Amino acid sequence: MTPRRQRIIAITLILAGVSAAAALGLTALSSNILFFYTPTQLLSGEVPPAAAIRLGGLVTKGSVKRTPDSLKISFDLTDQQHTVRVRYEGLLPDLFREGQGIVAQGRLAADRVFNANEVLAKHDENYMPPELAAHLPKVKDTAP
Repeated sequence: MTPRRQRIIAITLILAGVSAAAALGLTALSSNILFFYTPTQLLSGEVPPAAAIRLGGLVTKGSVKRTPDSLKISFDLTDQQHTVRVRYEGLLPDLFREGQGIVAQGRLAADRVFNANEVLAKHDENYMPPELAAHLPKVKDTAP
């Protein structure tokens, strides 16, 4: 075998190895990707069934219900067009409150209730995920 042929075989094997590693890495990452949706998108059927997603919106005032003697909580999440009921069990962020913009991570159940396994509250009153801000209509705050 000539040295030139050995180099071609070596380069081919290296390229095949790098391609296989890249394919495995992309496959592993694609199963961990969570897409962001609004309640309107979720209820209109844009979300694949049983897909893990991030759902963003505002916590509806007067909708927070806590189960006594447990960490179970349910609340409504809205994008000012549609509302989705969210169930969560665990500790909520300190910034969680009614009227607050949040992102909940989880899945939509068969009963059309979103089961969250993580709830994230915005860290600053001026911050809102760009995707959510684009879907919320301009509503003037009537609070003093």
